[in-house]
Amino acid sequence: MNKNIKHIVDYYVKKCDSRNPFDIADYLNIQIQIGQLGTPCGCYMFLKNHRCIFLNENLSENEMNLVMSHELGHAIMHRKLNCYFIRNKTLLLDSKIEIEANSFAVNLLIPDEIIMENMNYTTEQLSMLLGYNQKLIELRLKSFKNESKQLDFINKICNN
Repeated sequence: MNKNIKHIVDYYVKKCDSRNPFDIADYLNIQIQIGQLGTPCGCYMFLKNHRCIFLNENLSENEMNLVMSHELGHAIMHRKLNCYFIRNKTLLLDSKIEIEANSFAVNLLIPDEIIMENMNYTTEQLSMLLGYNQKLIELRLKSFKNESKQLDFINKICNN
């Protein structure tokens, strides 16, 4: 898996001064269409040299932000691929690109500060608090722990 996903997310958050996936997509000139898609919650397509994200209009606000963040991950990291987000399937896929898009989404939507403020919460409690699937919370916590290990290592080197 791409170990730089957190750095990619941090770059765009800083560049756009926002964690809102719609703001970042707007900054990147990614076209967004919201409408009836049937089963898919959303999809990313690279059409005639344009990046396009399609979102299902039937999503709740929380789902809309999650799916948008996931598709934005595809638009940034998998620019020339076409990808579909299907509820209850995409979250559980072992595919490298889907895991990367999920990692991008949770790193964008759940900042380090939220994790640090709730360090004593279980993944189930964080899932209920934040409104995201427990698998996504686990993915975000894994990313946070890896980042923390890297910082500990750097601090040890600098303090010697």
